[in-house]
Amino acid sequence: MSIDYSADVKRYAAAADENAVAGIVKHLGIALKSADASLVSCSSKDELERIRESWLKKKLQLTQDDAELDKGIKAVCEKMKADHSKQRVTFYYLLADHYGKVSALA
Repeated sequence: MSIDYSADVKRYAAAADENAVAGIVKHLGIALKSADASLVSCSSKDELERIRESWLKKKLQLTQDDAELDKGIKAVCEKMKADHSKQRVTFYYLLADHYGKVSALA
C-alpha cells in the first residue's frame, strides 16, 4: 500500500511544496515503512516531546523555548484533529509551515 503524501499534505496546505514533501519523506526514510511509526499520536506526551526535540530543534533548528514549540505542536494537533490517523509527513510539513521553514526542506 503506497500513500500519496503530497495529496495528504494538500488537504491542509493546498499550495504545498512538492520538493519539501519529498524532503520530509527522505528524512523519515525507513520509519515510514512501519504503519505505527508513520503516524503521529497527539495523545502521546513522549512522542510530542520527541517531535519537538528531533524535528523542531534538530532538523528545523528552531531556538524558541519548549513552551513556544509545544504551542506550535498543539496548533498542528488541533488543525488535524479530525484525522484519526495523522500522517507523520503531513504533521511535519504543517509544523515546518507554521514556523516558516518549508523552504529549508526542499
